[in-house]
Amino acid sequence: MKRLLIPVVLAPVLLGACAEVAPWQRGTLAKPQMAVDPQPAQSALRAHVQASREAAGRNNPAEGGGCGCY
Repeated sequence: MKRLLIPVVLAPVLLGACAEVAPWQRGTLAKPQMAVDPQPAQSALRAHVQASREAAGRNNPAEGGGCGCY
């Protein structure tokens, strides 16, 4: 009974999130503030620097030696 109850309760919630977007609303949704990552270049640089600094503690030979250089 509980196995059937969970999908029956979750289905309307998940399907309720699907909505049609009108053409005049697409401009609003395409703004940089609506992006998942509004600054992807800065996030990639920070991830690279963090990975190169912490590479000395991991078994990952592809990253730098822990000095922050390439």
